[in-house]
Amino acid sequence: MTKSTKKTVSKTPRDFHQEVTNQIIEALEAGVKPWACPWDVTQSDGLPYNFSTGNTYSGMNVMLLWMSAQMNQFSSNQWLTFKQALALGGNVIKGEKGTHITFYKSLEKEKTVNGKEKIETIPMLKTFVVFNLDQIEGITKPEPKTVLRGELDLREDVEDFFKATGATINYVGQKAFFRPSTDEIVIPERERFESTANLYATVLHELTHWTGHKSRLNRTKGSKFGDKDYAFEELVAELGSAFLMADFGIVGEVQ
Repeated sequence: MTKSTKKTVSKTPRDFHQEVTNQIIEALEAGVKPWACPWDVTQSDGLPYNFSTGNTYSGMNVMLLWMSAQMNQFSSNQWLTFKQALALGGNVIKGEKGTHITFYKSLEKEKTVNGKEKIETIPMLKTFVVFNLDQIEGITKPEPKTVLRGELDLREDVEDFFKATGATINYVGQKAFFRPSTDEIVIPERERFESTANLYATVLHELTHWTGHKSRLNRTKGSKFGDKDYAFEELVAELGSAFLMADFGIVGEVQ
């Protein structure tokens, strides 16, 4: 009697990190900055958030949703899962594709160490799909908010944030930079800026550089313009300032 044989089909595990890397490369090749807030400044405070819970997304999810919004030209920064849309009386428009984002779920595993039972917590990367409010019908969008744009007075909340960091910020001269040797941020006089938004964009950019000082995160800045470490540090500053600007509802350019 001939034994039947079963063919084992191996399924390649999904490499979400590689998928994210590919998305970033694709966005850059298309001329899209993944770290730039894509929404109209009158629509929201900037950071993407869940329309049902009101919770803002964080970390890599911010960039993933910003990329998706830019590539698909979404006007909203509110997102919902398929089930959340249904629960709110809406429905995902037929043919629309969602955006994959991530979260970490803790897996508890019993482990014997020196004869004693211990619980080991293992973080597991999970993914799920969300849809932009532009992809959902039957739900009324919230009224747009007005955020910082153009010539405005200084904002108390932003100024308080600068003070709370403990950073030394000197407004003098004509160039903006962080000086590691003296651990200070140098920003041109306020009146040199075209707008308050551009002033804050510049300070937040340099403030992100400030976090890399050896007494704080100790990042390698690079020895000269254009080298790998220098480019990486500039990318960190771009990302950091973009996230902070979105959080404060600021739309400006580094000067």
